[in-house]
Amino acid sequence: MTAVESRASLVRAVPAPRLRDVLGAYVGLTKPRIIELLLLTTVPVMFLAARGVPDLGLVVATVVGGTLSAGSANALNCVYDRDIDERMRRTRRRALPRHAVTPRAALVFGLALGVVSTVLLGVLVNWLSAGLALAANVFYVVGYTMLLKRRTRQNIVWGGAAGCFPALIGWTAVTGSLAWAPVVLFLVVFFWTPPHFWALALRYREDYAAADVPMLPSVAPAAEVGRQIVGYAWVTVLTSLVLWPVADTGWLYPVVALALGGVFVVEAHRLHRRTKGTDEVADMRPMRLFHWSNMYLTLLFLGVAIDPLLTR
Repeated sequence: MTAVESRASLVRAVPAPRLRDVLGAYVGLTKPRIIELLLLTTVPVMFLAARGVPDLGLVVATVVGGTLSAGSANALNCVYDRDIDERMRRTRRRALPRHAVTPRAALVFGLALGVVSTVLLGVLVNWLSAGLALAANVFYVVGYTMLLKRRTRQNIVWGGAAGCFPALIGWTAVTGSLAWAPVVLFLVVFFWTPPHFWALALRYREDYAAADVPMLPSVAPAAEVGRQIVGYAWVTVLTSLVLWPVADTGWLYPVVALALGGVFVVEAHRLHRRTKGTDEVADMRPMRLFHWSNMYLTLLFLGVAIDPLLTR
C-alpha cells in the first residue's frame, strides 16, 4: 500500500460527525443557559412596561431577536477565549477546545447571528431595541472579552453590564422609549452580577489562575472576595426596592423583593464567614450562594411580571 493509499484509508476510517453532534456544537457556542437568564430579565419587564400582558407577537419577536443577539455575543466570546477555555476544567469541553467547530466557522456563525438579530429586532420590534441589543453584543465582545477580562480584577464588575441590557430591551420593545424603571432593573442586574459570578469563580479559582485570568477570587484572598460579595448583595437588594416607588408597583413586588433580598444577604454573610475560617473551596461552599443567586433573580423578576397583573 502506498503512502497516499494509507492516508486515504485513515481518512475513510474516521467516521463523519453526525448532524446531531454538529448542531449540538453550534448550539453550545451560544451558551443556552446564559441566554435563559437573559430572557428571564427581558420578558417580565415587558409585562411591567405594558402594565399587564404584552402583545404575544411582540414578545415572541423580542425573545427570538434577543436569543440570537445573545447567542452571537457568546459565540464570538468562545472564538476569542478558545485558548483560555482549553486550560480550564469548566470550559475545556466546549466546541472549540474539542475542535468540534473550527474558529473560522464559529466566527462566521457568531457574526451572522448578530446581523440577523439586529435586522429582526429592528423590523419586527423597533430600532431602539435593536440598537440596544447590538450595543450589548459589542460591549460584551469588545469591552469585556477583549479589553477587560484579561487585564483587571474588576473585569466582571464592568463587563457584566452587557448582561443588564435585556431589562432596557424589554421595556423599549413595548414602549419605544426608555424610562427610570428599566434603568433601576438594569442596575439591579449590574450589582447582582459580581456576587453571583464571584461565587462561581471561587469554586473554579484555580482554573482562572491556570488560565492567567485575573478574576477576583484567583488574585485576592477568599475573605476579601467574601467581603465584596456582601457589599454588592446589600446594594443589589437596596436597589431592587427603589423600583417600588419609581415604577409605582403594587404590594406584591416590595414584599417579594424584601423576602428574597433578606435571604440573599443572609447567604452572602454566611459565605463571608466561611471564607474567613478556611481557604478550602469545599469548606467555603460558594456554589450554595451561586445557586441561590440564580433563584433570587428568577423569583424577583417573576414578581416584576406578576405584580402588574394584580394591580390592573
